[in-house]
Formats: sequence, structure tokens, C-alpha cells
Amino acid sequence: MTDGAAAVLRRLRELVDSSATRAEKAGAVAQAIKAARAYRWVGLYDVGPDEIVAIAWTGSDPPAYPRFPVTRGLSGAAVAAGEPVIVQDVTTDSRYLTAFSSTRAEAIFPVAIDGRTIGTIDVESDRVNAFAPEDEEFLRSCALALTRLWI
Repeated sequence: MTDGAAAVLRRLRELVDSSATRAEKAGAVAQAIKAARAYRWVGLYDVGPDEIVAIAWTGSDPPAYPRFPVTRGLSGAAVAAGEPVIVQDVTTDSRYLTAFSSTRAEAIFPVAIDGRTIGTIDVESDRVNAFAPEDEEFLRSCALALTRLWI
């Protein structure tokens, strides 16, 4: 992991441990992840037994699907597998729930405690093939660093 990525992970831990409200923490975390790798959009979601619900996102507009069944979309696939789902061209994947018409690639990283997915990090790009192995390593590390946001 690069020094830059390590610094971002330290910053994420500081944000989670701050005295801010959970919503403020989540918003700051989403912004920090977006800025770290110049992603187009980042959202954080709670995962319940039946629904996935947005808790924070970058930008001023809410996601097109602020809540949806845990069995739907790329997020539902990541929750079911307990593993990240990275789609380099969303136009080729029928599971994709269109949030923004300009999205071309999306990556969902589960946040888990004791093997149970409790949240997700959703990252979108307006470029096909936007996610490199470095992104996967970085976002896996973010998911591990952020578990306390969901406790």
C-alpha cells in the first residue's frame, strides 16, 4: 500500500473516531474516499435483513435508489457473496440498478463483522474499466478500516 493510501486510511479512522454525528462521519468518509482516488461518486449504505439503505453520499443529489431490497442490484450481489463486486462496464450486467445515466463502472465493497455484511461502500465512475487492482486493494482496506462506523 502506498503512503498516500495509508494516510487516507488513517484519516478515515480519525473521522470514525471523531465526536461528530454518525451522518456527519459517514458524509466525511464518503468525501475522503472520493477525493483519494478521484472517483466520480461514493456512497455508504447500511445493510439490514431486508433492505440496503443509503446513509451518506457525495454530491448534492441523493442516489436514485436510496433504499432497495437486499436481493437487488450489484449491492445485493456483493452482500449475498460477502465479497466485492466490481463491474467494469455496467451496461453488460443486468444486476445494475441505474443510479446515474453516466455511470459506466461500479464497485461494491461489503463491510462485515464476524462474517455478516452490515454495510457497503459503493464507488462509481463515468469510465469503463475504471477500477485497477490498486483500487480493489484500497477499497478493501477502507472497508476494514470503517467497521466501527457500523457498530
